[in-house]
Amino acid sequence: MIPPAVHRLARSLPAGRLPAYLYDLGALREHARRIREALPERVELYYAAKANPEAEILAALADRVDGFEVASGGELAHVADAAPGLPLAFGGPGKTPEEIESALRLGVARFHVESAHELAVLAHSAARSGARAGVLLRFNLPVSGGLLDGSALAMGGRPAPFGIDPSEADAVVRGFTDGAYGRLELRGVHAHLASGLDAPRQLAVAGSVVRWSAGLAARHGIALPEVNVGGGMSVDYARPGRRFDWTAYGKGLGRIADDHPGVTLRIEPGRAVSAYCGWYATEVLDVKHSHGEDFAVVRGGTHHLRTPAAKGHDQPCAVLAAEEWDRSRPMSRGGPVTLVGQLCTPKDVLARAVPVPGGLRAGDRVVFAMAGAYAWNISHHDFLMHPRPGFHFLPASSVRPEDGPR
Repeated sequence: MIPPAVHRLARSLPAGRLPAYLYDLGALREHARRIREALPERVELYYAAKANPEAEILAALADRVDGFEVASGGELAHVADAAPGLPLAFGGPGKTPEEIESALRLGVARFHVESAHELAVLAHSAARSGARAGVLLRFNLPVSGGLLDGSALAMGGRPAPFGIDPSEADAVVRGFTDGAYGRLELRGVHAHLASGLDAPRQLAVAGSVVRWSAGLAARHGIALPEVNVGGGMSVDYARPGRRFDWTAYGKGLGRIADDHPGVTLRIEPGRAVSAYCGWYATEVLDVKHSHGEDFAVVRGGTHHLRTPAAKGHDQPCAVLAAEEWDRSRPMSRGGPVTLVGQLCTPKDVLARAVPVPGGLRAGDRVVFAMAGAYAWNISHHDFLMHPRPGFHFLPASSVRPEDGPR
């Protein structure tokens, strides 16, 4: 489960430098390369920076993706600085006038517009600044056949604050054909409806979005040359070895593209790109027996790695046993152990009932896998004011023990 370089680094760090995030940039670049190779030429790959906006992550992906999707003014400025020169798509609800003006100054390639009001604010800002902007209208489209049932997160297909209601579509498009939006150019449609879908369901949703977009264009006698079908590719934390089928997805997108000549498709995965390149390494501080169960308290916790608490899963992990035996250290009884953090809340659980047949001792180390997305960047860092973790970036397949944090 743990690559040799990550294993060596997790063991070599002094206890005082734990917890730490360990990122394998070589593995990230290779994974992104394989994704890109699985996609047809007419499918653009944007990375959703919200998944992990570390500057080193963005720089490692810069020549593997066609652009980045950002969802705030802060992300916009950060990504533009970390990966200069790449196209940016500005999405997300609740864009402020100040953020929109900043995006126009930076020459953002595409705005994913969430409402008629946001469109009017963007048009006003563009007219005032003299800038031009390409627009993709984000719609909250209906999806039939239960395709979104069981998704990890549903952002569409039901009442939600995301996107424009389809009943408003014709009126909004008429604003463009009537020239009401001045310097804005309608380029296409955006629809990110759910997260956690496997390749067959992602393809079915993508096909539905593209067909709906084609119908909208036909009704108004216009071209909509771009359709962004969003991200949300499944990541299975219970079965880390099971990954999204990019090959099948790419072939399916190719068929959709062939059915709609002249349309460029765009996807914007985040978690499915970077989740596998990150690990959270820590140390067991104490082992307790409580009402017939064993608990291990580790340095750090969900204020560093919020993913398991946010998604309600157990973070996959591996134990690195301490090399020296010390009978004074408390030890589990050989059965399953629940791994918890240092916070004063029962919600601070990283993994439940982890099998450790040889027993887990205070002083052992635990490395949590799949921590490269929605981990540190979504965590409540300042709760109880514990120290922040270190950050280490492995550039290739090996690392020297003296390699330090950024």
